[in-house]
Amino acid sequence: MAFYSKNPRNIINNLKSKVGLWSLMKQSHSPCSYSSCLNTIHLHRFLPLTTLPQFTNPDSISHKKGHIPHFQRFQSTTTEKQIDSVPNGEYNQVLLDSIGTDYERDITWFAIGMTNPLMKAFISCKVLDFPGGKVIFSPEMRFLSESPSVYSQCYRVLDDNGQLISHSNFVPVGEEVAVKMYSNMVTLQTLDTIFYEAQRQGRISFYVTSIGEEAINIASAAALTSDDIVFPQYREPGVLLWRGFTLQEFANQCFGNKADYGKGRQMPIHYGCNKLNYFTVASTIATQIPHAVGAAYSLKMDKKDACAVTYFGDGGTSEGDFHAAMNFAAVTESPVIFICRNNGWAISTPTSDQFRSDGIAVRGQAYGVRSIRVDGNDALAMYSAVHSARHMAINEHRPILIEAVTYRVGHHSTSDDSTKYRPANEIEWWRMARDPVTRFRKWIEINGWWGSEAESQLRSSIRSQ
Repeated sequence: MAFYSKNPRNIINNLKSKVGLWSLMKQSHSPCSYSSCLNTIHLHRFLPLTTLPQFTNPDSISHKKGHIPHFQRFQSTTTEKQIDSVPNGEYNQVLLDSIGTDYERDITWFAIGMTNPLMKAFISCKVLDFPGGKVIFSPEMRFLSESPSVYSQCYRVLDDNGQLISHSNFVPVGEEVAVKMYSNMVTLQTLDTIFYEAQRQGRISFYVTSIGEEAINIASAAALTSDDIVFPQYREPGVLLWRGFTLQEFANQCFGNKADYGKGRQMPIHYGCNKLNYFTVASTIATQIPHAVGAAYSLKMDKKDACAVTYFGDGGTSEGDFHAAMNFAAVTESPVIFICRNNGWAISTPTSDQFRSDGIAVRGQAYGVRSIRVDGNDALAMYSAVHSARHMAINEHRPILIEAVTYRVGHHSTSDDSTKYRPANEIEWWRMARDPVTRFRKWIEINGWWGSEAESQLRSSIRSQ
């Protein structure tokens, strides 16, 4: 028979007073609480007793041990071992929690059996151990919402004026590292200005700037070590700059002269340096992402104290390689850090025309990848996020996804005029009000590590090179 109850808190009382089955819930003549009975249950061994014809007559039920039948379902082999590797206690706790919440609202169907089989049958009605995984089900038809009620938060340490936000949680940065970070950000800005003008003068054929994204470049590079392998896109020259690539080496590549490591075989800005663990840039979008996962997996097998890091834009997440790489990394538990520069534009395509999800970070959870959204214009937040991500990736053997939200101040490339598809005043506002270099400079000035004299000397030195 089946028992119907609207309130699970009355289940035991109903069994005792209305059905008269309290004696069936005793073990060695000692009362058994509902919770303790649940905690002894093995979820995957019994079928629901409502499917058994011999349990239609309550009078035929006996509490004698010899009368308790045992029915086992079909036993799978490899797949079942994988799903059953999760302790049953975890599922018991989930069920106990749900009984006190969802089932106060939902109608509970309780299958009547005897002693432990009774409870096992009850639980088996709520957990299905499919080959694809054990799932808790509900009689209520409920679709997952297409959008979250609360959007993912964005981690930030410095406000727009370079002031520390109160109660900020960040990785401390010393004076030497902070000054080097700022110097490299200024150098990257100057590098972009010089080579962009060189292209406009016809001295080189092509160029891509990183204007507005300097913090993502430099801060992330500062949080890594030289042993970490980098798989860049075309907007990460700052990572190479941090690792020691000289301005002359950048010029050699852009001009394609005999000193260029690629001997002019690549387009300008397609940098690469084997000794600095920086893979050569490829024009094809997102192809470097699965490569990074493969490299990370090899680092894991070799037990190296290093990880792989790959950079890509929001447009790259629309490619199949991104999704394949995320799943690949999660399944193999590879130490790889995915850094997505969500700058709002994939050439001329805005993010609103690319996806409807809450940005990029939420995609990590769908693949089983730990994720965080960071203010990409906050160098201190980027440094802290990547530093922590590296520690987790290596020590916990897991991939990490970082969505760095920013704005592409420059054109996509020298082949693009972005004022054709976005207002010029918007670009100018981001250049002036949200400049990551200016924000970080204010912070090191507040700390007494920088001044106007040092600023003048730095810019003169860079120009002279």
